Amino acid sequence: MPKVIVVTSGKGGVGKTTTAAALATGLAMRGHRTVVIDFDVGLRNLDLIMGVERRVVFDFINVINDGIRLHQALIKDKRVEGLYILPTSQTRDKDALTREGVERVIEELKQEFEYIICDSPAGIEKGAYMALYFADEAVVVTNPEVSSVRDSDRILGIINSRSKRAEEGLEPVRQHLLLTRYDWDRVQRGDMLKLEDVVEILAIPVLGVIPNDPAVLQCSNLGIPVVLEPKSPAGEAYKDAVARLLGQDLPLRFVQPPRRGLVDWLLRRSA
Repeated sequence: MPKVIVVTSGKGGVGKTTTAAALATGLAMRGHRTVVIDFDVGLRNLDLIMGVERRVVFDFINVINDGIRLHQALIKDKRVEGLYILPTSQTRDKDALTREGVERVIEELKQEFEYIICDSPAGIEKGAYMALYFADEAVVVTNPEVSSVRDSDRILGIINSRSKRAEEGLEPVRQHLLLTRYDWDRVQRGDMLKLEDVVEILAIPVLGVIPNDPAVLQCSNLGIPVVLEPKSPAGEAYKDAVARLLGQDLPLRFVQPPRRGLVDWLLRRSA
């Protein structure tokens, strides 16, 4: 049965679009037909992260409002079989999204895809509400910082009260926590919250912990989902998150102190 998964956050800049691209790519790499939709009308970035910005002709809003067929707007990824991108408009505003239009597109996508990943704008404005309304599952992306976690808690409240499942009294949206930019050294210094602290506040299962990794920015600038970078710890952590999303029980790999080399140990000792 097809699943609609929203990737959401209360605060901007936490790695939400990077996460949507990584999860969608990871699912397709494991043989699942997957489409990822950009709901951030007017500020689209998903096409850049996926490296398809030059291939955008029609978009999500054209399909909803302008009579463009869905297949005219879908972009097939050239690197991973079974992966498609539905970009959004840079020139329209959030009011171009209607519940009826979004529902029609999602129902049509369900005929072809196993997973529909919705890349939500941050916050609680209309685009974010549209992205989460039809969700079966939600991946809540947060940094280990108090303000980010607090805003994520607010998003959880909206999912629990304003999604279609909540309004119709159906089984609740299944929620997952994805903690990004986790830096063990900063956690130890008290500059960041510990994983346990975030879990205690949000009280939802952990899907993954993504370590702070310069490869994330490098891959974004090159239009490559970080899961395709073989030497990236963040890429490996996202692959683990995909496996958990599919029901595998894997230990968290990036919440312990990193192994230190001899040179690093000598430098730290002299300091």
